[in-house]
Amino acid sequence: MKSFRKTATLLIAAATLLIGSANAKAAGLLIADGGFGGVLEIKEHDVNVTINNGIAVTRVTQVFVNTEKRQVEALYTFPVPKGASVANFSMWIKGKEMVGEVLEKKRAREIYNSYKSRRRDPGLLEQVDYKTFEMRIFPIGPKAEQKVEIVYYQELNVDHDQATYVYPLATVTRKDINARTTGKFAINAEIKSAIPLVKIASPSHADEFVLNQHTENYAVASLETSGGSLAADVVLNYDLMRPKTGMDLLTLRQTGEDGFFCLTLTSGKDLAKQDTGMDYVFLLDISGSMANDGKLIMSKNSVSAFIGELGPEDRFEMMTFNVNPGTLFNAMQPADTANKDAAKAHLDTQRARGGTVLAPAMNTAYKYSDPDRTLNVVILSDGMTEQKERRTLIQLIDERPRNARVFCIGVGNEVNRPLLEQMAQESGGLAAFISRGDNFQRQARAFRRKLMRPVASDVSIDLGSIGAYNITPEKLPNLYHGSPIRVYGRYKASGEKEIALKADVQGQEISEAVTLAFPQSDQNNPEIERMWALQRVDQLMKQSNRSGTRENVIDEIVRLGEDFSIVTQYTSFLVLENDGEYKRWKIDRRNSRRLSRDRAAQTRRQEMLDAIRTKAQANIGPQQASKPKKAAAPQTGAKKPIKLASAPRTPASQNNAVTPPKRRQSRDFSLESPASQNNTPSKRKKRRFRSSGGGPVGPLFVGIAVWLRRRKSKKRVGSLNH
Repeated sequence: MKSFRKTATLLIAAATLLIGSANAKAAGLLIADGGFGGVLEIKEHDVNVTINNGIAVTRVTQVFVNTEKRQVEALYTFPVPKGASVANFSMWIKGKEMVGEVLEKKRAREIYNSYKSRRRDPGLLEQVDYKTFEMRIFPIGPKAEQKVEIVYYQELNVDHDQATYVYPLATVTRKDINARTTGKFAINAEIKSAIPLVKIASPSHADEFVLNQHTENYAVASLETSGGSLAADVVLNYDLMRPKTGMDLLTLRQTGEDGFFCLTLTSGKDLAKQDTGMDYVFLLDISGSMANDGKLIMSKNSVSAFIGELGPEDRFEMMTFNVNPGTLFNAMQPADTANKDAAKAHLDTQRARGGTVLAPAMNTAYKYSDPDRTLNVVILSDGMTEQKERRTLIQLIDERPRNARVFCIGVGNEVNRPLLEQMAQESGGLAAFISRGDNFQRQARAFRRKLMRPVASDVSIDLGSIGAYNITPEKLPNLYHGSPIRVYGRYKASGEKEIALKADVQGQEISEAVTLAFPQSDQNNPEIERMWALQRVDQLMKQSNRSGTRENVIDEIVRLGEDFSIVTQYTSFLVLENDGEYKRWKIDRRNSRRLSRDRAAQTRRQEMLDAIRTKAQANIGPQQASKPKKAAAPQTGAKKPIKLASAPRTPASQNNAVTPPKRRQSRDFSLESPASQNNTPSKRKKRRFRSSGGGPVGPLFVGIAVWLRRRKSKKRVGSLNH
């Protein structure tokens, strides 16, 4: 490792990955380590993004230039967004692209070092932690250029029907660094969505992007500049319009193999808002790690905003913790003006110090549980707790009161996202992440909006006769308004299959069914298999958090990484000089074959999108007037013409000249109204509903929504009669 530090180093590290992060102070790092004074410039920086129903594939192509008169080794450290994983690493060697292959981490490092000692061309890409990757390239010759390409996959954050894509750039570590490319910086994004797009915008680079929405299901965003700045994250938002809840299905299946699927359950605005109060315990982390990067200030602002959004029916308590918990009121208090002011005054007195021990604070928060009210435990922390405490925290989630949910708000750029997400998900809550540039009031309102609508809990999906296996997550989280649930898995059977949904809404058990198509062959969504493998790895890592050891999952993680070409903490990408070198080391070219297949599918999809764009632009400019055709003379004895029924209008994205006929892979639920709505239902009453048809918009939970509204009306009438 010391020898690496004597060579020129290229570092491009993480900036904030959050919604509203455009104001984060950031800069690219192009530095020489070891005192040699060498410089590596970024000549070009191209980013191409394709977003397919909430799954983004980001392809980053960069050209580096060695400005020194000696050969160097480059170390390229870069961040990936939440839930993303690198799926390809390529280098251009002697003008030819060499595609990397994934190997067990130790073996990849040994092979890389063997080439480095002989000054041959290798490249190595490793995962450093849960959010950072490092790429080593050797050698880059004197005054030479080096082209590389990295591809990563991710699910987009969706908050209150707004999807957010963030391209992270670099964090400041030295004030005197030039954070600009010397040549072109460009980012192009194409967005395809089964759910209609309302609008697309860039809060970070609004004046620099050209935004075009060609149809309600397809939009394009483009930014290009010479000498582009690397000083701020690029953020794109697009709003979705799905007023009703439904299921969307994406599949991938190679001929003769089992298929992959991604089933997305999205909540709509079917249910009326609740007007019942809830209880909140805010746990504010005031440990020493919160002093870094203004985390405690962000936490104070967030808690203040959350408390400010509480309604008159709500009650709350505010606690602080480092190695010990501390309470403000020592009892639940109504969310009136006096108590809100007292909480804000108490926040102003808090200072960051001591270690981070969360378990005692959670046990104390559970004491506030009232069986007649929902308890929301809201933790604001960076999650930087001791490794040995993580198993205890997961156990505490299992031991929480039945009416309690845990919400984790990650604060700052250095956040243990996997731990906070696991705690929230396994308690039926949600995880969110905030940064210095965020709008705290917006976050607080979005948080409240989710809780103000009835939550579908105990959600289960019966996949019926498709022969599904290796499904993740094993247990579905609660369904909140504005936050979709995605289910990944493998399937064996094909054809039109009934999918059944069960859930509990305020004690009312519902059961519904829709029919979706699982094809025998489908190569249009190559992202799905890698996303499935990535979710499986995440599932195994969460299992290890429960057991306290990773020894029993490492072999399976390595197998998934090698088989599906994804970088993990235990696998790495290795690029060798030519195909003969891969043969010499007996390395199977799995990723090379997969990449060829994926690029073919992406080319087909691009042709489809180009056709949509061409059709959308056909009406721009002068239009040639069409001449009326002369009517043909009637023929004697000819039969009267038959008037044909008009065919249904087909969107451009479903044009049969470009794509095959649409299968039923996007369905909404239509529920029959309960027959017994004039009678007060029991606390848990089963009711079966059936799907009534397809189309992009249709009601979900309509029957239960009507019942809830009528129940509230009866309560109001009853209170007036008394």
